[in-house]
Amino acid sequence: MTPIFRTRDAERLALARYRDLLDEWPVPHSHCMVPSGIGETFVLSCGPSDGPPLVLLHGAQANAASWLADAATWARHFRVHILDMPGQPGLSAPSRLVPTSHAALCWLDDVMDGLGVVNASFAGISLGGWMALSYAVSRPGRVAQLVLISPAGIGRQRAFLLKAWPCLMLGQWGLRRIRRMVIGPVAGTLSPFHAKLASLMEYIGLHARIQPIVLPRFSDAALGSLAMPVMAVLGGKDVLLDSAHTRVRLERCVPHACIHWRPEAFHFITREAETIQAFLLAPDARGTP
Repeated sequence: MTPIFRTRDAERLALARYRDLLDEWPVPHSHCMVPSGIGETFVLSCGPSDGPPLVLLHGAQANAASWLADAATWARHFRVHILDMPGQPGLSAPSRLVPTSHAALCWLDDVMDGLGVVNASFAGISLGGWMALSYAVSRPGRVAQLVLISPAGIGRQRAFLLKAWPCLMLGQWGLRRIRRMVIGPVAGTLSPFHAKLASLMEYIGLHARIQPIVLPRFSDAALGSLAMPVMAVLGGKDVLLDSAHTRVRLERCVPHACIHWRPEAFHFITREAETIQAFLLAPDARGTP
């Protein structure tokens, strides 16, 4: 099994900083380890225990911390469950989760069952968007609403690693350069907590091994089968995915999808918590703003 981090020391430091950040998060929360067929999954939960469940799936080279800013907003109304995907730089089992395998669907079944959740809204970013979309196509009865942020599997995947390859030869400077190409510049002044969060995500980006993933695109028929309310947030400067193609396919195959096009946004899109919450609280809304 290929280690998730480049060194053991980097892994220890990253996970220690992750745990410290969760301890400092001001939102009341709990966490648990949920067993599954590929090992235990770390789940961070917050919000009212009787609120409608909302499951969050992060992207590659990330963990539940990437959702903390948004989860603080959504926890006012929802019982939010943030999953650390196995094989990613979090607290779940190190087993590599092959997104396209039947085992990935079974993993989500196991986690949902372990949490006692029959049906939930899902939100996913990038790889997590692919996972959420796959689950909605395969298990439509378990997905009440679907929010996709820069989702893989709809538009064409760009050959970004070929473009970024020279930067990989330039050590941490090159890795920082790649990261800026993906997430764009940090806008505004961050609070002390959010500065720590950004620092953790940058550290993981510098010290976790890059996992090249080519995800197949869903067929028109698969996309057309989505009967639940669907929302997508897409960035016009996404260097990993052809977001314009994603938009075209969603408009054609999922005409009821609510699509938010952000022409200046990069792959990692922020400051959308209120927009997403409005959609989740008004699931019958239709149209493209």
